[in-house]
Amino acid sequence: MKMYQVDAFTQQLFKGNPAAVLVLDEWLDDALMQKIALENNLAETAFVKKMDAENYAIRWFTPILEVDFCGHATLASAFVLFEHYTAATTLQFHVENLGIFIIQRNENGMIHMNFPIRRAEPLLNYPELLNQVIDQPFEEVYINPQAFILVLKSAQAVQDAIPNLDAIQKLAASYKISTAITAKEDQLDLTITAASSKYDYIARYFAPHKGIDEDPVTGSMHTGLAPLWAEKLSKDQLIAYQASARGGELYCKILNDQRIEISGYAQLYMVAELSL
Repeated sequence: MKMYQVDAFTQQLFKGNPAAVLVLDEWLDDALMQKIALENNLAETAFVKKMDAENYAIRWFTPILEVDFCGHATLASAFVLFEHYTAATTLQFHVENLGIFIIQRNENGMIHMNFPIRRAEPLLNYPELLNQVIDQPFEEVYINPQAFILVLKSAQAVQDAIPNLDAIQKLAASYKISTAITAKEDQLDLTITAASSKYDYIARYFAPHKGIDEDPVTGSMHTGLAPLWAEKLSKDQLIAYQASARGGELYCKILNDQRIEISGYAQLYMVAELSL
């Protein structure tokens, strides 16, 4: 069984966020998919099931659990399909509970992903434990279905921040939200963000309770961050930078009140043959 490893949201190898991708005719057993993701020990392993040349179902696994949405592994999966599986320039990913993601690739290789907006709302009465999750003061707190969002005073503060991973895990365990889409309780992750002079905004993302201490680039989170900064900056096209050790660039365009386009590049690192 063939597996690809792709660096997403970058034009350079060893930057961006690495994801593994397996293209299947039928789903593997859930337990086996989880074992493969654990063995890979990447932030995400994506499993893509072919429906026809332009339609695919997609699922994402961290080393310890399946998640409902992953942007960088969607980008990696689209890159693999465009390069090795289809001559189409437009794909549709069918996602349980989130509908259809329309994916396009232009002539220079940039991949454009049409996602639902996961809007961030102000959170005035936030948990006291949030005061312990980083060593930098924050100015505002927001929340969306994925994470707490802390707005810091500067891009430098975001870059300098040291996360308290134990506190983030305790926060995730103690504060859960019920999502209308999935009718289940989800543990919230943590992202920190600020405006930037070089980019429109920068961010970092932490999810130790999901096996990801700091995620290198989190495409899904920018479906909440980009609309937030679009409103703050009064613009509908933004360039974001995720300021992890690897780093990654995201090109974001607000399409309407419900949809956002997040775009980026990807680079193939490895093709492997799994012995299953």
